[in-house]
Amino acid sequence: MALEGEYLGMPVYVDDLDQANQAFFRHCGQHELRVQECTSCGYKRVPPTTACPFCAEENSTWVAVSGKGTVYSYGEVHHAIQREFREHTPYLLLLVELDEQRDEPNEYDGLRFQANLAMADGALAPPEMVQSVGIGTRVRVVFKDIGTDIAMPLWTVDEDAVQPEPWRYPIE
Repeated sequence: MALEGEYLGMPVYVDDLDQANQAFFRHCGQHELRVQECTSCGYKRVPPTTACPFCAEENSTWVAVSGKGTVYSYGEVHHAIQREFREHTPYLLLLVELDEQRDEPNEYDGLRFQANLAMADGALAPPEMVQSVGIGTRVRVVFKDIGTDIAMPLWTVDEDAVQPEPWRYPIE
């Protein structure tokens, strides 16, 4: 059965043939961040795939991860193309490196995950929060329920973590 929901006024649909993403979003619907772990080499991967990108093994298991990490990079959107997002500008799309599997299998590799910056309740972050987050900011996952058995994973500032001075792209 397909998963359906709505995020910021836009429909979300995960077809029942897409078993990997179905499983991922069902775990999110239970407010658990889980990723695939290869049964052969043991490396974790995200986004979900049908085979390990490191050894091509098809078999994997779903394992829980901490949901904590560091902003590796970001995109700050000021001119949203989708009209549903326009009222939320500026907003951030974060690339977060999870604490698990850092520099594995090689230096500068890691388990990286994209999602929007949000408040703890799942609402997109307000401009003052957007301006305070940059590369190096410590974040944690939060979930926004968007339908039955489906939730959108998002990032919020980890209030329990020691925060470094984040690096931000200079704005012209």
